[in-house]
Amino acid sequence: MSRRYFNPIAIAALAAVIAAAFSVGGCHSDSAGSAAAVPEATPAVRLVRQQGLEMLQFNAADVPGLVMVQVRNAELPGLLEASGQITYDDRSVSTIVSRVQGRIEQTRVSLWDNVQRGEKILALYSPDFMTAEAEYLQARESSHPGAAPGVGASSDFAGALLLAAKRKLQFLGMSDADIQAIKAPDPTVWMRAPISGTVVDNKAQRGTAVNPGDVLFSLGTLGDVWITADIYEDDLARVRVGQQLSAVTTAFPDEVFKGVIARISPNIDPATHTLQIRCEVKNPGGMLKPQMLAKVTIVTRPGNALVIPQDALVFDIDNYYAFVEVSPGMFEHRKVSIASWSRVGSARVVSGLKDGDRVVSGETLQVNALWHEAHGESS
Repeated sequence: MSRRYFNPIAIAALAAVIAAAFSVGGCHSDSAGSAAAVPEATPAVRLVRQQGLEMLQFNAADVPGLVMVQVRNAELPGLLEASGQITYDDRSVSTIVSRVQGRIEQTRVSLWDNVQRGEKILALYSPDFMTAEAEYLQARESSHPGAAPGVGASSDFAGALLLAAKRKLQFLGMSDADIQAIKAPDPTVWMRAPISGTVVDNKAQRGTAVNPGDVLFSLGTLGDVWITADIYEDDLARVRVGQQLSAVTTAFPDEVFKGVIARISPNIDPATHTLQIRCEVKNPGGMLKPQMLAKVTIVTRPGNALVIPQDALVFDIDNYYAFVEVSPGMFEHRKVSIASWSRVGSARVVSGLKDGDRVVSGETLQVNALWHEAHGESS
């Protein structure tokens, strides 16, 4: 039987490895655990309902970096700026409307053509014209001093018939000059431009059938235009009808157009807390075109606006929110409407907050996460 010899060096090495493993797994486990980094604990939060509102309750000191800021009043400059869009002055827009059932025989103008008042625009065929013209000619003949006895015997009655026949032709769209020139009934009548201006809408095509009430042409003028602009609700007291203003456009950045506030809307948009003003602006050379964007500057008295840091706001779904401290450790998740502010890092508050409110700043996103986490735990 052979003998096995053990190497004392190898035995010593093996003993050292076993001892090290035992030391790590057992004796030194506590010291290793105490040296490892411990993750910060999530602040204790809960939802509390007070006066019909949900409040987030937590200790602000448990959120490192969280600070409270106060909503403050800032002075507005003596200039009020608003963005708007150029439109036609609707007092200078006119339409040609078909007042009979018929067919378009001929057109003489196209979209964007300039026309003069009284110029022939389109020829419209309708038996209604012929009938009305025949009635007019008969009434005119009956009212003539040399008419035979009968209908013409009563001049007052004949005159009333003639006036009624003439008004019917006017109602159908004929001008006084065209009515006076009628010699015989004709089913085709030329419709004329009611004003001098530009054809801004053309729905008339040759051969097209039309019905009473169909709009055939729209004419507009660009001597004066309107700029419809939006201002915030809290700026309403700073504007008035007749106030002077200036406007600039991106198309003509070096041109300043002068005007006045002509109308102030009686309605306020509840979603944006804005209302519209209509500015009547001079347009030399027709440079300003409908649908152009413009910036309006109104010289007015200084005002005030509520201002908060932008990092006090969080955008959630489709609105801005702030966490308002209603009492120590109690925070309301409140919807806020804002507008741009000239100072970088700040926002102008349109609604939702008042002067002196204290709101969370610095760690608003983390507090918003706690809000959703609390909702998830309570649901």
